[in-house]
Amino acid sequence: MARYLGIMSGTSLDGLDFALVDQREDGIELLGTHYEPMPGSLREALLELCSPGPDEVSRIAVAERHWAELAAQGTHTLLKETATSPVGVRAIGSHGQTIRHEPALGFTVQIGQPPLLAELTGITVVSDFRRRDMAAGGQGAPLVPAFHDAVFGRPDRARAVLNLGGMSNVSLLHPALGVRGFDCGPANVLLDGWIQRHLGKPFDDNGQWAASGTVNPPLLQQLLTTPFFSTTGPKSTGRELFNLDWLDAHLARSAALAPADVQATLLELTARSVAEAVRHAQPDTQDLLVCGGGAHNGTLLQRLAALLPACRVESTEAHGISPDWVEAMAFAWMAHCCLEGIPANRPGVTGAKGPRILGAIYPA
Repeated sequence: MARYLGIMSGTSLDGLDFALVDQREDGIELLGTHYEPMPGSLREALLELCSPGPDEVSRIAVAERHWAELAAQGTHTLLKETATSPVGVRAIGSHGQTIRHEPALGFTVQIGQPPLLAELTGITVVSDFRRRDMAAGGQGAPLVPAFHDAVFGRPDRARAVLNLGGMSNVSLLHPALGVRGFDCGPANVLLDGWIQRHLGKPFDDNGQWAASGTVNPPLLQQLLTTPFFSTTGPKSTGRELFNLDWLDAHLARSAALAPADVQATLLELTARSVAEAVRHAQPDTQDLLVCGGGAHNGTLLQRLAALLPACRVESTEAHGISPDWVEAMAFAWMAHCCLEGIPANRPGVTGAKGPRILGAIYPA
């Protein structure tokens, strides 16, 4: 048995999630959690780095130092709240912050200064999980399906685990077919961006604003013509493709719409892209377990249930793990896998040539 701490910061850039776990031979136990909000200045700096710009090397160096300092602050808070000494934690699994993900060009970039994080916390840090998979010919994403299988897989049920973060990605857990998975498309990245632009709110609470609007079928069909939706996995995506500029380009070719109707159409885009992906890739899915911030969007979950009537749609909360902490736990688990020499990618998910041990180790 060993304790690990996982840190996850996703595409939404709202903050850092921390999970302290006990990794045992018979499974994983969540011991404590913490959420550290992202300061506005750091969020803006990271958003700007998601697209080309001047003086990127210096801006990256400054942003990742601030990210590491924030990660260290959150780590110390969680350790204090759980009365845990740094020497009692074998390693931190730090995803870092993705600023570019271009698998078609053969690269992905996660920043986060793991050496500084190790120095500030006194704990060994395992980071840089994605690039080894990409070096082996994979997409470098999604990586969490292996963890989903470890905690949610069942030998008698065909399941899918849906993460609704900035992007949506699905893990397919089938007793006869093994583990597969891929990104489905945008989730909170567009929903959050659109409501921030028009109402100044960080997110659409329970999808209420989307529910007040009406889906526009022509716009929906236009958005769905994006080639990414028609390709099969392995595939992954990010802000490089799905962003407000992408949406604005489509809106410029359509009739003027009320902002609430656009929000309703964006929610339907997420629901449709997920439902179509699940129906095509695993038509006998019995359970759809939802995690990530989007698991709290009741309107979105209702649409998923309506589009997948033969499938039980519910939060991972019903299966023992809060949807808010699944990904942070996954990176704690990946740190364990790295230190124990256990491959944590799944070639059927990423397209890599074979299983690989993921992560770079920065000793305390």
